[in-house]
Amino acid sequence: HSLVWAREKTIRREREREAERQVRPSANMTEVQSERAYLKQSHIGTAQLKGIFKKRTPGKDGYRYYKNVGLGFKTPREAIEGTYIDKKCPFTGDVSIRGRILQGVVKSTKMNRTIVIRREYMHFIKKYQRYEKRHKNLAAHISPAFRCKEGDTVIVGQCRPLSKTVRFNVLKVVPAGAKKVKGFSGF
Repeated sequence: HSLVWAREKTIRREREREAERQVRPSANMTEVQSERAYLKQSHIGTAQLKGIFKKRTPGKDGYRYYKNVGLGFKTPREAIEGTYIDKKCPFTGDVSIRGRILQGVVKSTKMNRTIVIRREYMHFIKKYQRYEKRHKNLAAHISPAFRCKEGDTVIVGQCRPLSKTVRFNVLKVVPAGAKKVKGFSGF
């Protein structure tokens, strides 16, 4: 009796392992839904997501909305071909970049989709006719299209307030050890 039970248990385990080994198809709507609220891109209707329309290309009328933020910044490939949904992303969400463009070094990536960057500058002291180093920390939203770690250099663009402290959005990530960013050496 116990041998039969053990054999059934091993067969069950083998079936579970086979199911894990099978290659999963491309991400569908259930894999994207990780929050309690229903996540969807505001520009895409549910009929397009379900595949009722035949056009399955990314873009304005396709199943994935993305845009060019302008100012010479390219839309990341992950934003075009990815499956993430982020309403605060400048490439796939409802956020426009306007105002200042700043550069800084990533100091912390501990928050969810938010990083802290450090911007160093020189402050002139008139009495001594000399400069001193100062810095400011700045919180910025980072889209899931980007991968960054502490020490990377990022270029951020100003947008509307996204939370109590976040008013900037990451537009470009330059990994630590790569070449310097052209055009923003003065910041």
